Amino acid sequence: MQQIIFFLQKYKYFLFFLILEFIAVFLMINNHAFHKSKFVNSANAITGGFYQKATNLSDYLSLNKRNNELILENNNLKNQLQRFLSKKDTIITTTVIDTSTIYQKYVYFSAKIIKNDYHKFYNFLTINRGKKQGVTKEMAVINNNGIIGITETSTPDYTRVQSILNLKSKINARLKNSSHFGTLIWNGKDYNVVQLTDLPRQAQIKKGDTILTGGKSTIFPEGILIGSVVNITQNNTDNNSIDIRLFNDMSNINNVYVIRNLYKAEIESLENNRNE
Repeated sequence: MQQIIFFLQKYKYFLFFLILEFIAVFLMINNHAFHKSKFVNSANAITGGFYQKATNLSDYLSLNKRNNELILENNNLKNQLQRFLSKKDTIITTTVIDTSTIYQKYVYFSAKIIKNDYHKFYNFLTINRGKKQGVTKEMAVINNNGIIGITETSTPDYTRVQSILNLKSKINARLKNSSHFGTLIWNGKDYNVVQLTDLPRQAQIKKGDTILTGGKSTIFPEGILIGSVVNITQNNTDNNSIDIRLFNDMSNINNVYVIRNLYKAEIESLENNRNE
């Protein structure tokens, strides 16, 4: 306390000057519109910059939450799009009823990859969704850039996925600019490049062409992105092979969608019943 009193006594004239200066500045700003506007603008610039930095920090810390919200929203939009497309292709000749689920062909589930192999010959991934969430075997796994693989085995909370980077992987695929299709495989050499085989010889192919899922199976919907043509090997046989550079970087994938075909069992039952 004595030090405070000593400080005030020592600098009393300087402190008195600062008080008078503050009063003078206050009166000038308060009584002159020009000075007042300048002061307000300067104060807003300073506080605005501070608030902006605080907001940027807060946004950065909440990125994970926002990302999960966007994934959930995107998942809901995909399901709504499937219901819309299904209704669009359906002719209703009776009383209008709720067809929100009756004619929907695919259902999307959001998931996250918790383990990813891409440097082996038989690569698998693990996602954090399982039977409790409706994920079972032989479902498509994709993300916004294209295909990832096919579900193989599920537990109540997790699922093992056979990656497209697996020597056993075989997926129906086609050229975007035609109806010609073949089989997508992987030769085990480059985790960024897969091969499209069994294409007919008359198929017109050029580098840069986009390759999509063919829709000839009950697993992948038609039109899911795969990659683009980077090399063409044509030898006038049925074994023509095309190198496809994947749109996905398979070494850097995180959030995915699992697709369930609601009519898979019905279609497979019909196809397997050869006696009728």
